[in-house]
Amino acid sequence: MSKKILLVTGDSGESYETLYALHRFEEAGHEPVVAAPSARRLHLVMHDFEPGWDTYIERQGYGVSADIAFDDVSVDEYDAVLLLGGRAPEFLRHIPRVIEIVREFASQRKPVFSICHGIQILVAANLLQGRTVTCYEHVRSEAERAGATYSTKQAVRDGNIVSAQTWESHPQFYRRVFECLDG
Repeated sequence: MSKKILLVTGDSGESYETLYALHRFEEAGHEPVVAAPSARRLHLVMHDFEPGWDTYIERQGYGVSADIAFDDVSVDEYDAVLLLGGRAPEFLRHIPRVIEIVREFASQRKPVFSICHGIQILVAANLLQGRTVTCYEHVRSEAERAGATYSTKQAVRDGNIVSAQTWESHPQFYRRVFECLDG
């Protein structure tokens, strides 16, 4: 059965994670909907890992158009939400409507998916207490301070929350995402 999935991102969201999600959900016959602060073309970035750097590097990535603004999202219309990574969660976690949306998905026991820095939104929404999650290693401490147990696995499912480390985790992550959607 076709599902409608809300993809949460914004400027400086990770372009590979966003495009992969769009294409993977469409390929599976689902309807992905990109939500952002406003419905417009977004400036996405590519994060990569290069020898000699202590952290990731950032380059301009492909753009994607947001289909809907956060203020126009009705959670009842969606089956699941995906919090994409990149730097977007850094500012999205401070938007009250984003936090409301994520909490509403959680309270309705709908699947909540998070990859990379997307965990920062779950931290801000106070949804990690007692959960086992994974995320990009340099936001691990935020998840742990929010009461989560950090896993070194590429992807983890804890109830209705599925989390992943980075775009390198896509194969493991999407196996668990689809288990969640199909179950």
